[in-house]
Amino acid sequence: MSQDIAKLTHSITHPLNHSMDSDHPHRRLNILTGEWVLVSPHRTKRPWQGKIEAAAAGKRPSYDPGCYLCPGNIRAGGQQTPKYESTYAFDNDFSAMLPDTPEGEYREGLLQAKAERGICRVLCFSPDHSLTLPDMAQEDIIRVIETWQREYAQLGSLPFINHVQIFENKGEVQGCSNPHPHGQIWAQGSIPNEALKKGTQQRIHFEKHGKSLLAEYLEQELQSGERLIFRNEHMAALVPFWAVWPFETMIIPLRHQQHIGQMSASEKKSFAATLKSLTRAYDLLFNTSFPYSAGIHQSPTDGKVHPEWHWHMSFYPPLLRSATVKKFMVGYEMFGEAQRDITAEWAAERLRGLI
Repeated sequence: MSQDIAKLTHSITHPLNHSMDSDHPHRRLNILTGEWVLVSPHRTKRPWQGKIEAAAAGKRPSYDPGCYLCPGNIRAGGQQTPKYESTYAFDNDFSAMLPDTPEGEYREGLLQAKAERGICRVLCFSPDHSLTLPDMAQEDIIRVIETWQREYAQLGSLPFINHVQIFENKGEVQGCSNPHPHGQIWAQGSIPNEALKKGTQQRIHFEKHGKSLLAEYLEQELQSGERLIFRNEHMAALVPFWAVWPFETMIIPLRHQQHIGQMSASEKKSFAATLKSLTRAYDLLFNTSFPYSAGIHQSPTDGKVHPEWHWHMSFYPPLLRSATVKKFMVGYEMFGEAQRDITAEWAAERLRGLI
């Protein structure tokens, strides 16, 4: 074996060994989905002549008379937003799914379609238009978490709802159409693709080993520390080994829980502290209000027991090199598999230094 080939083999076999040459490309397995991601750290040296995004706008006012989500304002659909003082959740005026959709199915040869019932909700985190999660007091973030819990329980108890997806899109770069601090909750009859993949992988591991896949993974990450960003009494924030987005992160409860409704009061406090610390580190990274899509994956609400599920919250931020350069999922990512340039370990080190 030539010296170059031996060096490459060592890099791929031991990708986290600090003595290795980190310029070598390799693939990493996402244990939650069963999919691979190509890591190409040598590409960070390439010059960027692509699109430059506009930097995030400066400080916003506490109240915007033109904002649909500010207290007391009229929304685009004609409804009036009440003068709420804490969190406020309501049915989306332009829902992607509807609760009264009639049942129906279409089959013709290889073609299939079926009706999908669901409810789409909007959750305003705060009446203050100027805030984002890192700006909010920890007590107010706890109220957001408690609203997530109520929505998950109430929507999940409906007979035609089998899955509840809680998520937030933050920032214009990430496609957010309204800067008011808010997230969404989509509840539906089917279990969507990403949750289905993660549920399958967790079930296979649980049936084979009798323990949570993420609990076992977390033990390894806590022991290594290379991708760990932050840890408190009940929660850990880390860059997953298989991260796709440049500064992708995941929050995992230390105790195995199937869904967020199982958190104790102290665990909710730890979760809020972790959310605030992580999103603040994001803002400090490029000195901008950091855009991302974030979502909570947890057990389905189909009435079945799901001991395999270990809930977690993922953040997928698009920014790559600065506040104005983002990663695009195009070309090879569309037709081959996910690919990233910076390593998960390097990203974790950058974020860890900002906590």
